[in-house]
This record gives sequence, structure tokens and C-alpha cells, in this order.
Amino acid sequence: MHEVNANGTNIPAIGMGTWTLEGDQARSLVAKALESGYRHIDTAAMYKNENEVGQGLKDSGLARDDFFLTTKVWPSEAAPEDFIASAEASLDRLGTDHVDLILIHWPSKTVPFAETIAALNEVHAKGWAKAIGISNFTIDQIEEVVALPGAPLACNQIEYHPLLNQTRVIETCRKHGLAVTSYCPLARGDDLFSNPAVTGPAARTGASPAQIVLRWHVQQDGVIAIPRTSNPNRLGENLNIDGFELTAAEMAAISALRGAGHRICDFDFSPVWDAA
Repeated sequence: MHEVNANGTNIPAIGMGTWTLEGDQARSLVAKALESGYRHIDTAAMYKNENEVGQGLKDSGLARDDFFLTTKVWPSEAAPEDFIASAEASLDRLGTDHVDLILIHWPSKTVPFAETIAALNEVHAKGWAKAIGISNFTIDQIEEVVALPGAPLACNQIEYHPLLNQTRVIETCRKHGLAVTSYCPLARGDDLFSNPAVTGPAARTGASPAQIVLRWHVQQDGVIAIPRTSNPNRLGENLNIDGFELTAAEMAAISALRGAGHRICDFDFSPVWDAA
């Protein structure tokens, strides 16, 4: 699996998301993912599974430098002292002295970005995170934070799948050298997987609908996908998407589905989303 270079940080283009995974299931799936060839694991303090993710990392037997690890700090911890304490607590739970990437999980509505970005850079300066980034930031928010002093941001992690048009946000990220990491990249499945734009290339290539959608993600410049599964048998399927390519017409047909405007993650603390 290829890597995406984002302002000097190389990030594996397919990772394993861990949102909603808990307990022994989280531990065993992380270990199995790494044993299956994954080299990118994504978690967050809010997921309340960092202990189990860390145990799964240890169970895999891989050296720390052999995989890419991301975590995130929740907006309730956006004030500088709270942010730094949250980052340190994440490292303790994960059982590591650093992550490869730490993100502001959602933009805070109460703490100025300049303060949180300063704390993010302090975490980076301490060596607790090799790279820093953001998640769920809109176009105007991206423009604001990239103008602040500090290390370059590596990515903006956002909901992105064929049923949600994020073209303008992605273009803004590209302009500033940020990768886009897609969460919910499969749009939770069934309706998308039965669409002819997906079933057609699946029939042509022999790939599964999920593989077609993930291939659509990684064939876009600077896009990373972190599918989550609770089924260990799906781990290999989600990772093994290098044996085929989608044609330009197939890419366009899947991209045309974005007009559905289907957003899965929209909460009272979400920002005002950009129009498509």
C-alpha cells in the first residue's frame, strides 16, 4: 500500500479506524490488523479504547517504528494546559512515548484556535507527536489555522465517502499541502454497495464493493481512508486494493454520487459545514 506525503509526513493510504471498538474486540482486531499487513492505526481519547489499542499494538510484536499511529484530543480539552495533559494521558494509555500524528478532534467553539494550535505545537516540540493536524475543520477554519505559527499541519481528517461532496474542503487541504483522511469512507455500506456505479467495476475487476469504494478514495490525490470493521475477516479485504485500478469513467461515476449530500456525523458541537 502506497503512502501519502503530507507536508513531509508519510502516511499509509489505508489505515484501520477504531471508533466504537471496545475491550478485547479492539485489542484483538488491532493485533490482527497489524499481523494482516496494516501499518496505520487510528484512535482517539474520546473512543475510550486507547488502552486496548495499545495492548493490540504490543500483541502484534511489531517494533514501534514499523507502524503509523494517530490519536486525537477532544475539544473539551482545547485549552492549552488541558490539551497537553490529554496528549500525555493518551500516550500513557497507548503505552508509547510518541504517536506519529496527533489531531485536534473537532474545532472548539470556545477556545481560540491560536491557543490550541500553540499547545499542539508544544506537544510536537516535546517529541510526543512526530506530526500534527486537525479533524472536522471547515474551509475558513483551515485557512485560519494554517496561517498560525508552528509546524506544518499534516492532515485534516473528515467524513468523506461517495455520498458526501467534500470537493471544496479537499481542494483547500491540497492547496496547503495537507492530506485528507476519510473517516466513514464506506458510508456504512449497503445502499452504496448496491449502486451500479460500484457494482459495475466490482463485476469487472472481481473486487468487492467495499474494495471498489476504498480504491476510489486512494486514487484521489492526497486522500487516505481509515475503514473500521468489527469483522476480522474484512480486515484483509479492506487492505488489499492494490491489484486493480478504476478507470477514469468509473471514478467519475462514483464521484457523481456525491450529490446525495448524506452526512453521517453531524452533532450539536459540529461547525457550520461548508456548502458543496
